[in-house]
Amino acid sequence: MNRLDEQQQRARTWFESLRTSICTAFEAIEAEAGSDARFEYIPWDRTDPSGEPGGGGVRGVMKGKVFEKVGVNVSTVGGTFEGEFAKSIHGAGDDPKFFATGISLVAHMANPHVPAVHMNTRFLTTTRRWFGGGADLNPPIPYAEDTGEFHAALAAACDAHDPEHYPRFKKWADEYFYIPHRKAHRGVGGIFYDHLEKDWEADFAFTQDVGRTFLDVYPRIVRRRMGLPFGEAERRQQLEWRGRYAEFNLIYDRGTLFGLKTGGNIDAILMSLPPMAAWS
Repeated sequence: MNRLDEQQQRARTWFESLRTSICTAFEAIEAEAGSDARFEYIPWDRTDPSGEPGGGGVRGVMKGKVFEKVGVNVSTVGGTFEGEFAKSIHGAGDDPKFFATGISLVAHMANPHVPAVHMNTRFLTTTRRWFGGGADLNPPIPYAEDTGEFHAALAAACDAHDPEHYPRFKKWADEYFYIPHRKAHRGVGGIFYDHLEKDWEADFAFTQDVGRTFLDVYPRIVRRRMGLPFGEAERRQQLEWRGRYAEFNLIYDRGTLFGLKTGGNIDAILMSLPPMAAWS
């Protein structure tokens, strides 16, 4: 992989620092619940199809009392897209060389009243340079208070940069996080954006604020719900909902496809899958 330029290094440094902040916050929640669970960090490397070193990443996983399974991954990879896949990537149709760095997070919670969550932000370079990402809330048992707070926080982060961001990116999330064969959304939405390439500094600042906003709002929601009692009926509802989540990630998720097509670490790619699920 080629040496990183200034923009690539700044993006990588941010994503890795955000990972550290999020993992520290999640470990603090586990400690409040009387758990000594901590993240285990597993580094991995990839080889580019050319045979050259292709970067790698670090898979962070914690299994605790509050977080039944949470994965927080960072990766920085580069090289050449293989075959026809290059034509599906923004700016890679005529030149298959690429660079990608980012953070990806999925949390599956022990208590069905606590919503699962997904967050991902990334920076890619082909013949173009752009940011993408988003966050969406996935409650087995929805609460209007939690949904409203999550969306309000993301809306405020968007509005601080461009008043058109939130309505556009919310709509994009509603369309993207949809399971066609179920005719249902996988959760209560959030924001999703891609190919943000108007102004690098402004787009980077926005992407940073998406991460900061997630770090602020999601732990508050977790703490509000993690002590609520639940029984077998709620657990069953959670497991069946997780089945829908797994279906989406295995069939439709772009990140899963990108990881598989670029020779990423299989365990890191599939860390989004729940530890247990059920189908009725």
